[in-house]
Amino acid sequence: MKKIFYFTLVISAGLLASCSKKPNNKNNTPGAGTTLQKIQDSIYLYADEDYLWFNQLPSYGTFNPRGFTNPSDITALSEEMDALSQYAINPTTNAPYEYSENDPGTAKYSFIDDGTESAALNGTKGDFGFDVQYNAVNDLRVEYVYAGSPGGLAGMKRGDEITSINGSTNISYDASGYGSGTSTNLNYVSNAIYNSQSITMAMLRTDGTTYNITVNVANYNVNPVLKDTILTEANGSKLGYIVFNSFVSDDVADPILNPIFANFASKGVTDLVVDLRYNGGGYVSTAEHIDNLIVPPAKNGTLMYNTYYNSNLVAGKDPLLHNQWRSGSPDYNYGQLDFSVAGNAVPFQKVGSLAVNNVFFIITGQTASASELTINNLRPEMNVQFVGEVSYGKPVGFFDIDINKYIMFTPEFSVQNSAGQGGYYGGFTPGTSSYPGINDYDDLTKNWGDPSEGLLSDILTYVNTGTYAAHTKVIQSLDAKSRAFAFNPAIPKRPMFNPHKFIGMIGKQANYRTARLLRKN
Repeated sequence: MKKIFYFTLVISAGLLASCSKKPNNKNNTPGAGTTLQKIQDSIYLYADEDYLWFNQLPSYGTFNPRGFTNPSDITALSEEMDALSQYAINPTTNAPYEYSENDPGTAKYSFIDDGTESAALNGTKGDFGFDVQYNAVNDLRVEYVYAGSPGGLAGMKRGDEITSINGSTNISYDASGYGSGTSTNLNYVSNAIYNSQSITMAMLRTDGTTYNITVNVANYNVNPVLKDTILTEANGSKLGYIVFNSFVSDDVADPILNPIFANFASKGVTDLVVDLRYNGGGYVSTAEHIDNLIVPPAKNGTLMYNTYYNSNLVAGKDPLLHNQWRSGSPDYNYGQLDFSVAGNAVPFQKVGSLAVNNVFFIITGQTASASELTINNLRPEMNVQFVGEVSYGKPVGFFDIDINKYIMFTPEFSVQNSAGQGGYYGGFTPGTSSYPGINDYDDLTKNWGDPSEGLLSDILTYVNTGTYAAHTKVIQSLDAKSRAFAFNPAIPKRPMFNPHKFIGMIGKQANYRTARLLRKN
C-alpha cells in the first residue's frame, strides 16, 4: 500500500554496485550479488546515511537486507523498507516513528516505487479519476472525482452512491481493513476500482435519480481545485471556500490558485475555508505558495518554518547521496545544497491582498504531510480552526533516492513552524486545546460547497454565531463493522481505502532536481 508520484532518474549499474561497498565497519557488505541483492544493499546503506533516524538502525549484518526474498522484486523491496522503518522509536509513544495505526508492521511514511505513477504530481494521471469511501456498511460513496477524468466526463459527482459494480451488488463493507484475507467484498471493490482498466457501475444520485456508466482508464490533466465558491452569510460575512485535493507542482497549481484567491480578495471575503480532507500532500513549494496566499499581509518577511535534516547531511557525511546527485545531474553543483537549519529557514512572502479574520481547514485521516505543513505554518500567525477528523500525522518529508529502476522515499527531514511547533506524529485532533475547532465526521452524502454538508455546516455556524453547535447528526448502527470507518471517538481515523493514495511531502532538493530534469527533457 505504499504510494508515490515522482520522476525517475535511473542510475548506472556501476553506481549501484558502488553503493554496496560503503567503507564502514558497521556496514560491510558482500559486494557481489544479483541486481536485486545490490538494490537491497543500497536501500539499507542510503537509509543508514540519510534517514532522519539513521542512528537507530542496526548494522548491515544484523538487518540482513538480502534476507527479503519474495518472488516479486517490488514486494521484496517494500517488505525490506517496512522492516527497516520499525527500528526508530519515538520516545513520546514508545512505538516506531513510522508505526501505522491501520497496518501495524508496515511503514507509515517510507516506501519504494517503480515510477509508474510519477506523472500525478506534475498534472497528469491515468485512471478512472475518482475515489470512494464507505459511508455505512451498505453505502459506498464517491469521495471526489476530477472533472476532466473518465469518471467526471461520465457525470459522476461527490456524494453519489455506487449500488453495483460490474453487475454485482455484493459490495458491502465486510472486514475491518483493506487487504484482509476474508475481505471478499472489499477486495472485489478495490480491485475493480483501482486495479482494472474498465468498470461498469450502477449509481444513485443524492436527489434520488439513478444512472449507469461504463468508464475506461485514460490519461487526463489534473485540476487540483475541485471546487471554489463564495458564500454570503446572514451576518454579512463572506466565506471563501476552496477544495484543494493535491499539492501538485507549482507550474500546475499556481496559475489555478492565484486567480481564485484574487477573486476572494476582490469580492471582500472575510473568512476562508480550505478543504483538505482527502489531500495526501505533495510539493513543499506549493504548500509555501498557499500559505503566502493566506497569511496576513503584516506577516510578510517573517519566518514561515524551519527544516531539520539529520547530522550526516548537515555535516556533509553523505557520499552516496553526493555521488548519485552529481552523477544524475552532471551540470548540477552539489555545493549549492545546504542542509543547515539557517540555510533552510523559509520566510513568508505574501502573495496577493487577501486578508481574512479566520481560516478553517477541513481535515480527515487522509489529510497528510504537505497539507499538515500548510496548516501548521499558519498556526502562530492567525486564527486557524480545525474542522473534521484526526489528520494523518506526518511532520516529516523526503526527496527522491534513485536506485536502478526504483525510487526510494524515506524521511530525511522534519519541520517546525515559527513557534517551534512540530512533531505532530499523532495528527491534528480538532476541538482540542492545541487544535481549536470541532471534531466531527466526514459527511459523504453531500456535494462540495453544499451549506448543509456536515463539516461546512459546522463552519457556517461558527462564522454566524462565534461558536460551534453541539452535534446533532446520528450515524447508522455503530456495530463492529461500522466502527471501522464511521466517526467514533475511540477510533478517530478511517482506514485508507485507496491502495494508490499518495502520502508525502516532497522537499526542495527533489523540486530542484525535477525542474532540471524537465528542462533537460
